[in-house]
Amino acid sequence: MKSIQKVIIIGGGPAGVAAALHLKQKNQISCAVYEVRSEPTTLGGAIGIPSNGLRLLQRMGLSDSMMAKGSETSMLNFHSLKGDNMGHLDMASWSRQQTGFGYLRIRRTDLMDVFLGAANKAEIPVYFNKRLTKIEEKNDQVTVFFSDGTSDTGDFLLGCDGIHSAVRKLYVDPDCTPQYSGISNVFSLVPTSKLPPAASSLDALHATLTSDGMFGISPTTTARDMVYWFFSREIAIPTTGDTRDGWEQRGKDEVDNMKSTFLDLLGDANSEWVNSLKEVVRKTDVMKFYPIFKIPTGRPWSKGRCLIIGDAAHAMPPHASQGVSMALEDVFLFSKVLTQDYKDLGEILQAYEYKRKTRTEQMLKTAERNGDIRKKKTSLRLRVNELAISSGLWVFEKVGLDKFGIGQGPLAYDIEEEQF
Repeated sequence: MKSIQKVIIIGGGPAGVAAALHLKQKNQISCAVYEVRSEPTTLGGAIGIPSNGLRLLQRMGLSDSMMAKGSETSMLNFHSLKGDNMGHLDMASWSRQQTGFGYLRIRRTDLMDVFLGAANKAEIPVYFNKRLTKIEEKNDQVTVFFSDGTSDTGDFLLGCDGIHSAVRKLYVDPDCTPQYSGISNVFSLVPTSKLPPAASSLDALHATLTSDGMFGISPTTTARDMVYWFFSREIAIPTTGDTRDGWEQRGKDEVDNMKSTFLDLLGDANSEWVNSLKEVVRKTDVMKFYPIFKIPTGRPWSKGRCLIIGDAAHAMPPHASQGVSMALEDVFLFSKVLTQDYKDLGEILQAYEYKRKTRTEQMLKTAERNGDIRKKKTSLRLRVNELAISSGLWVFEKVGLDKFGIGQGPLAYDIEEEQF
């Protein structure tokens, strides 16, 4: 098979820039990255990166830079609606022993600063304001065309352009439609200087259950001077107007009503924890709305000399914090499969898809299970859930079940151990 010397990458987010960095470092492949936005995005809140992703960042030489910006928050503390502490769980106790890494919470903007800084140092070109309009294959090469009249040609094309991927829609799988998961988030990043003093001492992810969803809050910087909070709840898909317009209106309504909605759900409980949450929401000036979509399983990820990776191929609900980690695993496996002795490109892509679909479908099931706790429930059902969680955490700690790695096996998975 003719060697791949140049890869065109569509999408300048974590998946795209990580792919360019790793392919150049490990495969000596030249890459050019094209991003539809006019500048590095400032969208998004905070991202969770568990052990499996942090280990890969370390192998890329980027973990120290990431850790210097984010906050290690592997501990999960549960609170009842009345503010009682229901127990805690270290989400990376066992996987940390296996990998040397825990769980990092980092702002998306800080994550991208590290990736783009590394790309600049590696002299990888990243072009902005490039809207893809057409893809063509000819003579063992692929050419991409952009709305500004420019084009580029390479030996291979990677679509790393997210859940609403233009590469997927224009070429790889035009019939694929992202599916709404039924869950949406309202979220915000707030400086602790605006919040009660207790906010500066947060050192874990704190989850509070309500009858209408889950409220989470966590530090997201090393200095713990910024917190990320989200309210994740079940919301019906808009039934009126154009889908895009419907979601825009729903988002506006959710953000406008968020403070009163959440304060009503907390009710008259008068505990230190509940009062702190109320104050956090009251002191928040800017909130954003994010309906959570996923990509249906069983869809093709490749066509000809083109492959989609990351969210473009297998976007899933964020309830397992695996978005970035799954993209990094994609990158590492694609890099490895290129070094194998295959007769043609089709064999390479078939081997890649087989390995990755098994893994990503497993993580999708985990994310969807974790999302169930965010669904609407009666007050009685909420109380039953609180008792079950409290009892389960007590047993988990007393018996020392963390020693067996229950639930953490996927976080110790090492993509580079995959064999072909």
